[in-house]
Amino acid sequence: MANEEREQLVQRAVEEVLLPLARLCVGHGLPFAKAEELFKRAYVRAAREARREAGARGSRDVSQVAVATGMNRRDVTRISAELSPRKVLRLSPATQVLTRWLSDPALHDDAGLPRKLPRQGEAPSFETLATAITRHVHPRSLLDELLRLGLVELTDAGEGVVLRADRVVPDQDDARLFGLLAANVGDHLAAATANVLHRDRRHLEQAVFSQSMSQESVQALRPLVQAQWKHLLGKMVPALERLIAQDRASGRQATQRVRVGLYSYHEALPEEGDEKQD
Repeated sequence: MANEEREQLVQRAVEEVLLPLARLCVGHGLPFAKAEELFKRAYVRAAREARREAGARGSRDVSQVAVATGMNRRDVTRISAELSPRKVLRLSPATQVLTRWLSDPALHDDAGLPRKLPRQGEAPSFETLATAITRHVHPRSLLDELLRLGLVELTDAGEGVVLRADRVVPDQDDARLFGLLAANVGDHLAAATANVLHRDRRHLEQAVFSQSMSQESVQALRPLVQAQWKHLLGKMVPALERLIAQDRASGRQATQRVRVGLYSYHEALPEEGDEKQD
């Protein structure tokens, strides 16, 4: 394939990927100048990563990054001095409690749904669940955090704890919401990008889709997608916990991180001329 044709393909792909990011920025009032600066930082970081992977070192680093990105040396020098190591979103104890509750069959009723737990007492109870996750945070503190996030409710005069089925993501915690957006979308895009760059399909990144469904059919599809996520969660969490335990028992170094997800998305098909100016 000719370089010019490949560049056109890259540009079309980048434009599609950038549109949701632009919606996020516009929706939260982030001006273009600040978004542009963030893109410059990402360019510099990506160029430096590429040089490290290639084993490149030396005093000409700024010059080589400038050439690779098309940016001027002054911007590269400034941004390089400001860059800090990337942070990995860590699972909070409250999130681990929620995940275990959603995935452990012992904490489900006969219909396979997360059961109401007594706040204290022998298993299954919220107290024993919280203690199984961590002994460094008091169960009452974990319960208070889940209540603050709106993920659970108290019943039976405060003696029972119910998981709110309509809340999977804490909408009362902006830091967590944006953190999940960055982590989930970032890893999904990183998987797809790595597959294209390396041409070896090293990451599973597949989807099924339709471009001819009614709004009613889309609504009917939602329970099926939710059921698939429940099945995936129930299978993957115990498997991950088992593999982590085997790593520890074998003394293997934990140098890797993994994220397995499922997503669905729908929107109205664009009508011809939708983006034309009036």
